[in-house]
Amino acid sequence: MRVAVLDDYHNAAADMADWSSLPAGVEVTYFPDHLNDEDALAERLAGFDIVMGMRERTPFPRALLARLPNLRCLITTGARNASFDIDAATEMGITVCGTPGAGEGPAELTWGLIIGLLRRITDEDRRTRCEGKWGVHVGAGLQGKTLALLGLGHIGSLVARVGNAFDMRVIAWSQNLTEERAAECGAALVDKDTLFRAGDVVSVHVRLSERTRGLVGAHELGLMKPSAILVNISRGPIVDEPALVRALEHRAIAGAALDTFDVEPLPVNHPLLTLNNTLITPHVGYVTDDGYRAFYTGVVENIRAFAAGEPVRVINPEVLQSGSRRGPA
Repeated sequence: MRVAVLDDYHNAAADMADWSSLPAGVEVTYFPDHLNDEDALAERLAGFDIVMGMRERTPFPRALLARLPNLRCLITTGARNASFDIDAATEMGITVCGTPGAGEGPAELTWGLIIGLLRRITDEDRRTRCEGKWGVHVGAGLQGKTLALLGLGHIGSLVARVGNAFDMRVIAWSQNLTEERAAECGAALVDKDTLFRAGDVVSVHVRLSERTRGLVGAHELGLMKPSAILVNISRGPIVDEPALVRALEHRAIAGAALDTFDVEPLPVNHPLLTLNNTLITPHVGYVTDDGYRAFYTGVVENIRAFAAGEPVRVINPEVLQSGSRRGPA
């Protein structure tokens, strides 16, 4: 049984779990590079029985899955993956499994990005270290400002807790949010337009779906204060990227701190990289030692269970009842 571990950007996978506990005959190959080209990816993965994809780094649409007749099990880190075509995998008899989550890393990074952008930390570091300057920017504080949360699930609620600790006014909106849930998290429920008008920091914490794709567009960005910032550690397509670039270029908003993008890795000539009112991180919200250990330990458990004919954490349980399921070799 051959296993491919994709997008191991940090060359960390081999050290984050006990791969030696896999059954005899299981061969694991780690790929640190990212392939965007479908032909190249299909050629690379042609001989593998199990493929592990890191969250949304490599998409697995129907067309690619159809070109992988040996693929029996597709594993994603985390409990879901919006870039995997689960319906197509089920039709083709491919078992899709998830892993435990990444912990609180995304919420922690949210605050790193907020403070980093408002206090211009990376720019102050560069100017002090490389230009001999000593103090260039007058930063913005948080006390008394309004934290506007687009989404108040697990991560959003953790961000709200810290906002309250900083004596911020916390408001929230999402399509299904109730007053009771908002109150539980120390936030006030407002309508969507009010969220964008009132927020000094607008932070995105909804899942990517057909309902949320493009949820933050030119209209919403146009409602924001010129002094406000947008933070997105959720998924790139939730924000209309061209509209955001225009807003930043024209200083319609003060800045954006972003960990997720429409295309990842972010192309080297992308305008978001040239603007001086952005803070960019390469989708590292979940990239922590604890998060990676949870992910990869879960992957090893999934491989063992699948090899034994008893898959766990199955995202598409319908495939287990299907007579066409591709079982272990």
